[in-house]
Amino acid sequence: MNKQEVAMLSKEIEMLMNERTKLLKVVGAAAVLVANTDAKKLPSAAMNAAEMLSETLNALPEETLKDALESVRAEVE
Repeated sequence: MNKQEVAMLSKEIEMLMNERTKLLKVVGAAAVLVANTDAKKLPSAAMNAAEMLSETLNALPEETLKDALESVRAEVE
């Protein structure tokens, strides 16, 4: 690889890492929202979205979810 290709790859990796950081904050905030939501009080129209969000969060690897919660400074219980 030449210097230009290395520089492009380095820039791409940096961009992806920044995007990961932002996505972890979104996931962390979503996890906190789900944890603090009383499903019984949700309007029925919101239940499908809440269930999909909950299932998606539960499907994440444990380490990723921990990173996400740490990114929003949430405590894991």
